[in-house]
Amino acid sequence: MFRSLLQLCFLCIALPAALTSAAASTDRPPNIVIIYADDLGYGDLGCYGHPTIRTPNLDRMAAEGMRFTQFYSAAEVCTPSRAALLTGRYPIRSGMCHDQVRVLRNNSTGGLPDVEVTLAEQLKEQGYRTACIGKWHLGVWSNDPKHHPMHHGFDVHFGLPHSNDMNPSAGNPKMANALAEQKAAYWNAPLYRGLKLVEQPADQTTLTRRYTEEAVKFITEGKDKPFFLYFPHTFPHTPLFASPEFKGRSARGLYGDVVEELDWSVGRVLDALRNQGLADNTLVIFSSDNGPWLLMGETGGCAGLLREGKGSTWEGGMRVPGLAWWPGKIKPSVCRDVACTMDLFTTCAKLGGAAIPQDRVVDGRDITPLLLGTGGVERDIFCYYRGQRLYAARVGVWKAHFITQPAYGPEKPVTHEVPELYNLEEDPGEIRNVAATHPDIITQIQTAVAKHRATVKAAPNQLEGTIAP
Repeated sequence: MFRSLLQLCFLCIALPAALTSAAASTDRPPNIVIIYADDLGYGDLGCYGHPTIRTPNLDRMAAEGMRFTQFYSAAEVCTPSRAALLTGRYPIRSGMCHDQVRVLRNNSTGGLPDVEVTLAEQLKEQGYRTACIGKWHLGVWSNDPKHHPMHHGFDVHFGLPHSNDMNPSAGNPKMANALAEQKAAYWNAPLYRGLKLVEQPADQTTLTRRYTEEAVKFITEGKDKPFFLYFPHTFPHTPLFASPEFKGRSARGLYGDVVEELDWSVGRVLDALRNQGLADNTLVIFSSDNGPWLLMGETGGCAGLLREGKGSTWEGGMRVPGLAWWPGKIKPSVCRDVACTMDLFTTCAKLGGAAIPQDRVVDGRDITPLLLGTGGVERDIFCYYRGQRLYAARVGVWKAHFITQPAYGPEKPVTHEVPELYNLEEDPGEIRNVAATHPDIITQIQTAVAKHRATVKAAPNQLEGTIAP
């Protein structure tokens, strides 16, 4: 009798959680969480081979889900890469790129155009709750309120309007010295909740923790409706700041401290999903907006075996970490197919029941077959833009560089009469130019580029008028 009562009590406790989990998995579309690091390199995580930075939560996410080895950002710097993720389109189509001034700054009057359709808008129409927590960098709303995330489909917002180095304080020395010294007093970044300024200067040592608290709160407070959480972190963009709990912990120095705190943040988000019974019906994606800022030296990241970093159309500038986690749906696996952040728009919109806009070119592909292990994804071309110019293109395993240029510095772009050619599966470090022995491949890529360019009509440039520092 006593044993039967115990079993009955156990059922009373376990049944609501089981029913909640079952309801979450069968009665509504999946929740979507996109966690986006800033300037994190391909080689900066343990699961991508870093020997000293400890990332146990991301490593577990990779082990339980899918780790991509050929995952790309659609741009080599912040603003255009974020526009591409949220719209599924190369940034040249939205005007969110420029050849000289490559990102929006705190004096910019431009931003993501109203005519662009964001993933948040698509999912909101399907009944999703939506939140943007972290760095926006798609327009400064103090200059024009229409550039605020809540004007582009987000119900909830908390974060910085742009990069954390764009509001130097009155006592800031020359920018290079300030970035090297990493002193909090040099920066005056504004932190907003919605349109309300809540702190300036933001205490950047607390940003990762406070972002994470807001993300967990968003997950737990409205779990009865499907939700889309876009979580673009401020770090590891320089200047770097870690909380006292993490500062001085990593063998990799301050950069490692910051990445290890980001890893902690990911663990908190995944734990919240598990604790709320939502994990089995939530797709979580982790990636980075571009490669590591190698110019920053020890406070910049690592591209692993890849060439160059942020600001460059070599692989190190645009191939980034890519992890996908969805318990019960995504099997533990490594995906070696090409995928990119633009694909997240198409994939997540379809998973949420939204139609893909038919009045414009959408470049992202639906990678659900890759995620679920049911098939491949057809992709004619992947283009590497730097500003408004197409520098390189990939077709299959082959990448042709039509223009090359170092990420930063005075060197001018070099246009190659015969494009440089690399087999990225045999030579991901882009060391051996094999153009001389594969003229047919170059012709094939040039044909694919011509087909792509026929679809491109450059939009009014949103970065015009921005003044570089």
